[in-house]
Amino acid sequence: MKTVSILVPESSVMQAIADPQYLFAAANLFLQQAGKKPLFTIQLVATTKEVKINQGLFTVQATHLLNEVKKTDLIIIPALFGDMPTAIQQNEAIIPFIKNHYKKGAEVASLCVGAFLFAATGLLNGKKCSTHWGFQNEFRSLFPEVIVQEGNIITEENRLYSSGGANSYWNLLLHLLEKYTDRETAILAAKYFAIDIDRQSQNIFTLFQGQKNHSDEAIKKAQEYIEQHFNKKISVDDLADNVAVGRRSFERRFKKATNNSVLEYIQRIKVEAAKRAFESSRKNSTEVMYEVGYTDTKAFRSTFKKVTGLTPIEYRNKYNKLAVN
Repeated sequence: MKTVSILVPESSVMQAIADPQYLFAAANLFLQQAGKKPLFTIQLVATTKEVKINQGLFTVQATHLLNEVKKTDLIIIPALFGDMPTAIQQNEAIIPFIKNHYKKGAEVASLCVGAFLFAATGLLNGKKCSTHWGFQNEFRSLFPEVIVQEGNIITEENRLYSSGGANSYWNLLLHLLEKYTDRETAILAAKYFAIDIDRQSQNIFTLFQGQKNHSDEAIKKAQEYIEQHFNKKISVDDLADNVAVGRRSFERRFKKATNNSVLEYIQRIKVEAAKRAFESSRKNSTEVMYEVGYTDTKAFRSTFKKVTGLTPIEYRNKYNKLAVN
């Protein structure tokens, strides 16, 4: 038997507790239907027997208190809700539990922004981690020693697992299920829960907002210039001159402040503008390409697909019901 301990922190997301419980319980049923023995013992673990979440709208009954769990195979940290530093502070008592059981051999998996509580354990320092794309900048600011994996749905390193944003945690749960059982059971679960089992990236859902949570005013000025003039040709030299900083120093400072090279930042801003155009207009790919400052069809298509995972036409057809091929 494999013991799965689903944590029930304060300020957690109800679905991120219920969904893993549902998945592993369903997996037991699938195994029994196949003439096999159920594999998973599922626990809901908390600091108190009752935990009120979603501003008191729901109460979760824990099956075990932290000190009642002597051994577990997998710890699942659900997504948190609200202000992340506050949520971490509310759940400091859970951190030693995670660290101690990891040292005893347990695997640990965070779902979505549960990565914040995960990172607070220190176990991810120097290691890779995924989280919701909308919280990556804040995550980097709070945990600079953790290597954020942009776009990844699943990240795995040294028995430590993390997932991308929102419902992409289902892909991590299926990944763990396959590891503990087999591909057949994971596929059956994917079909039952209507999940695309092999989705690898959350880039298609990403809204690029730029990293402006820094104090380098010259770089902020350059970012604003890029965002206001994305439809024009922008060179690194022009940007550096515009903010009166030498090119080498400008490029170094830009990367440090934004976690993107200047070229990457310009590309992301242009692609974000193209995405909005595809979503809200009838313009074709060529029209949008010129609108965001590209003149080379191949370069535009390549950059767009690299950032979003879809070609411009695929993206337009997926998100614009009015689009005409």
